[in-house]
Amino acid sequence: MIRSPLLSLLFVSLIPCLSAQSSVWKVTKGSNEVYLGGTCHILRASDFPLPPEFDLAYAQADTLVFEIDPSEMESPAFAARLMAESVYRDGRTLKTVLSEEAYGALAAQGAKSNLPIEILQNTKPGMAVMMITIQELTMAGITQEGVDLLYARKAKRDGKPVGSLETVEFQLNLITNLGEGNESAFVLYSMQDLEQIGTLFDEIVRAWRTGDLETIDQFFAADMEKFPGIYEIFLKDRNERWVPRIADMLENEPTEFVLVGVGHMGGQHGLLSLLRAEGYSIEQVATE
Repeated sequence: MIRSPLLSLLFVSLIPCLSAQSSVWKVTKGSNEVYLGGTCHILRASDFPLPPEFDLAYAQADTLVFEIDPSEMESPAFAARLMAESVYRDGRTLKTVLSEEAYGALAAQGAKSNLPIEILQNTKPGMAVMMITIQELTMAGITQEGVDLLYARKAKRDGKPVGSLETVEFQLNLITNLGEGNESAFVLYSMQDLEQIGTLFDEIVRAWRTGDLETIDQFFAADMEKFPGIYEIFLKDRNERWVPRIADMLENEPTEFVLVGVGHMGGQHGLLSLLRAEGYSIEQVATE
């Protein structure tokens, strides 16, 4: 199991179940429909091509909707703002904010990941953990863009409109305040599974391809619920805000393909449960 909440946030899925069909669902109201695609935000070149259900939904869609337009996330302006807002400017450092145990664990992992603690010293703990995690992914050969960026680029080539559920400002605040108020516990928990990241990623991709909601929720939500503030901010509250947006889409004839991390789909606070509770019909998409 992935115990690190940050790994859960990055990957949002775990162990496979062969009886599942895909990570794409169709939501209907009368003759109107919206497709929901549960995504893996990062993948390897070997993980392509994607399950065909994604292309099926894309072909049916008039508009694509993401958490935030991935092209904005990869812009130099976003990167500059992210780095500027991810550092302390009030004299605090990792050494002053973290407990001795958490600081030692972060320093030890940073040394293994070729990111010395000295160059991370003014970085907020959540961003420091994220940087180390991304470094470990890169060292394990996991560098390919994921589902979201692939379809954002495809939509641009094909001239399909792109929308967002959230703003750049919201996403920046979400990332830069990761673990705030519980920094030491967050760091210690996040350091536990980085050495197994390559093996774990194999399990992640197999689970995502099958769309096994029970397993995804068991591991993803269970990890995040150990940090209730993170669970509510990253998952529950966002899903509850997104449901009315999706409901509005179902009032109009054009078809949207909504692409968000697959961890948002399952469980009692997941998009599918919330939409079913509103009376919408939902089916898992399969090409065969």
